[in-house]
Amino acid sequence: MNGIRTRNVTAAAAAAAVLAGLVTAAGPAAAAAGPTACSPAVELLPALPGLSGGAVAGFGTGGLVVGASGDRPAYWTGAEHTVHAVPLPAGFDRGSVKAVSAKGLMVGTATRDADRATIAFTHQKGAATSEALTAPVAHEVSVDINESGRIVAVDHGVAKEWVNGRVVRELSAPADAIPGTEVTSLTGINKRGDIVGTASGSYFDAENDIEVTKTFPVVWPAGGGYPPYSLEVWNGYHSSFATIGRDIDDRGRVVGLEDYYYRNDPKLTPAVWKKPYDALPADPGRVKGYGHLEFNGSSPTTNVAVGTATAFEESYATSFQAVYWPGTGAPLALPFPAGAPGGVPLSRAFAATDDDRVGGTVIDRETRAGSAVIWTCASGQAYAP
Repeated sequence: MNGIRTRNVTAAAAAAAVLAGLVTAAGPAAAAAGPTACSPAVELLPALPGLSGGAVAGFGTGGLVVGASGDRPAYWTGAEHTVHAVPLPAGFDRGSVKAVSAKGLMVGTATRDADRATIAFTHQKGAATSEALTAPVAHEVSVDINESGRIVAVDHGVAKEWVNGRVVRELSAPADAIPGTEVTSLTGINKRGDIVGTASGSYFDAENDIEVTKTFPVVWPAGGGYPPYSLEVWNGYHSSFATIGRDIDDRGRVVGLEDYYYRNDPKLTPAVWKKPYDALPADPGRVKGYGHLEFNGSSPTTNVAVGTATAFEESYATSFQAVYWPGTGAPLALPFPAGAPGGVPLSRAFAATDDDRVGGTVIDRETRAGSAVIWTCASGQAYAP
């Protein structure tokens, strides 16, 4: 992508109200020098007229940034981050752009308020309309596109890859999966075309009188010449555990999390898998003050992963912190904007670039005012609390 390559994420949350402009970052001393010359800053992006809040979900070429403004799909251009609305597919009320190719082909998701139906859609930058990609379903949809324009998503229960608007292959569950396994989401595709997603299966074991359930990440190698990989999980075969793959970088490294929930006792554990995918995932640790962490996205080649640290009290999430992990050592926190009102804000990180930018959202916990946000020279701002 002309030297500015990025991996997106599919999980992007909208904030509540906009804080427009460019704000210098405030926080402890830098953890490390960035990979390229840059100026550390926290850039708060403007919202569409009449809307507030938003999130950055991905980066394109030439300064293009994609995500959501309020609950509408949007993108930003230029040094001033001019905001542009992305038209929703006909009949849909809200949504978000999730990723963009090198030629400006965007993918996103849209929801219809009348029946809560959700689809994935495509939009070519500059076009007057957006086009539905998948059939409406009554649950969350994930979609991704790589820089060459290959798109992946699950369409009404069938995992698919599209090129130039045409389905070029369907992705099946691994042969070693338990009975009843289906692909439930496709969340990442790298430059080469390797795909990561998540599969889930369940069956009743009559001999032991138990329900067996396993939710686990899968990698489908580019081109379909090799069978998919079932990635190892720490805990399986019980519905309380779901291990999820969120993104895959150009080296094939997968980042995600183990999501545990049982009797109001949540636990989010960050997970990292490396090729040849024959070992349990690595857990890089936590950010001080937060007992939980999930990875949402990664840079293409610089080994960076980003995500969200969470603090729970009695099963309720009470605080969120955007996280930067350089690939070694402990995960680090990203700073809040200088002079943020209302005490300590909340933040999440969703996407990272090779030129050391991170995109996400920041929200004031008291006023609920928030903004789509970019941390520039992120490695120079990340710190250990």
